[in-house]
Amino acid sequence: MTFDHFIGGKFVPPIEGRYLDVYEPATGQVYARCAAGTSADVDLAVAAAEAAFPKWSSMAADQRSRLLLKLADLIESRLEWLAEAETRDQGKPIALSRSMDIPRAAQNIRFFATAILHSSSESFAIDQIGLSYTLRRARGVCGLISPWNLPLYLLTWKVGPALAYGNTVVAKPSELTPRTAHHLAELCVEAGLPPGVLNLVQGYGREAGAALVAHPRVATISFTGGTTTGREIARVAAPMFKKLSLELGGKNANVIFADAELGKAIPMSVRAAFTNQGEVCLTGSRLLVERSIYDKVLEGVVAGAKQLRSGDPLDPHTDQGALVSREHLEKVRGYIASAREAGGQVLCGGEPPHDLPERVRGGYFLRPTVIAGLGPDARVNQEEIFGPVVSVIPFDSEAEGVAIANGTPYGLAATLWTGDVSRAHRVAENLQAGIVWINCWLVRDLRTPFGGVKQSGVGREGGEDAYHFYTESKSVTLRVPHQ
Repeated sequence: MTFDHFIGGKFVPPIEGRYLDVYEPATGQVYARCAAGTSADVDLAVAAAEAAFPKWSSMAADQRSRLLLKLADLIESRLEWLAEAETRDQGKPIALSRSMDIPRAAQNIRFFATAILHSSSESFAIDQIGLSYTLRRARGVCGLISPWNLPLYLLTWKVGPALAYGNTVVAKPSELTPRTAHHLAELCVEAGLPPGVLNLVQGYGREAGAALVAHPRVATISFTGGTTTGREIARVAAPMFKKLSLELGGKNANVIFADAELGKAIPMSVRAAFTNQGEVCLTGSRLLVERSIYDKVLEGVVAGAKQLRSGDPLDPHTDQGALVSREHLEKVRGYIASAREAGGQVLCGGEPPHDLPERVRGGYFLRPTVIAGLGPDARVNQEEIFGPVVSVIPFDSEAEGVAIANGTPYGLAATLWTGDVSRAHRVAENLQAGIVWINCWLVRDLRTPFGGVKQSGVGREGGEDAYHFYTESKSVTLRVPHQ
């Protein structure tokens, strides 16, 4: 199986002829090849996107909408095919691919395909002089760089608004998970999108991704990934005055107060910590618990973690799949080792499961891990681990809980559990996070902003924020003669 670039409506091999091995995380074996893109491939893709832009951007909104709705329908109709592809590519349980990733990918496309039918502009009457109004137009070629943890879901979150508002796209999926992007390109052809509207350049971020960021004719960059890479993108893009959206790392706090409904808070906290093996930027990896209920919550979270079943991701009964790569597995295990060295207690997990089916015994698996006994400043409570690891920290007062929650360089998301409505609003306002959930987790509405503060990124996407990001505003004033 080979995943080539998709440029100008056709799959094309890399100019330099180089390919990368693609590993199935569950088995640890090579199962495909992926084109290794370079700046030359990016140049071709940008040229194709530029050629397609005039016609696509001037197309009536309802025509673009119909094409994108056809694409959303195709994603939904191929749910099983796409779910299996994503599971083999990324290592997540197929039940999660079926229930979340693929349905939400279709939802992303459908939401923005219909939103463009209802966009509006502002106008202001200038007394006895004329009329001022705002025009919004597509920005041009957008460079979209998506991560490996939610490959199709997050790629369509970028592609959907970019195409809907009349831009053309050069996308760079992760080299670890190239397959669903390849299939998305196939579906775009089937849906009837004109050649050059969507282009894919596969390959390493340090080669293809860097070339896309630095390209002088790509004025818009949307990136989801690590903070270190985001910092480098900002360094390169700032002198070129590119428009940036950087959705970066998180060290998200999940705060449980003593008046919370623990029958809901505990199982949802287990889900928030371990969904997709903890490889979710919004994961609740720091569990902050009011001291009077600390022992009860800790016992419940450990019991819940032990009940999660690790196994073949293609088995619909599997709760925990494989981590995305051997390198990432070793990174996560390194954090667990550092927790032990710092005096932390590993109450469960920390090691690979011992009862895996034969097909996946060479895969990159790690049992869900709960750590206690470390202070807020410990390394595992300050740095993003991005694996199935949660650290539990007690606090004595609301002020202390908020201070611990805010005490990291990150500020992507936070969750709080309380039965006190006043406290809920007060704490939500004081948490330094771009997204706050109250008595729930991972409930998303595409009409609201998405993005972090501090080292979790800059820019917002979603709803009106996506409209403003993927369009350029122009102020027009018309002088109207008055009798």
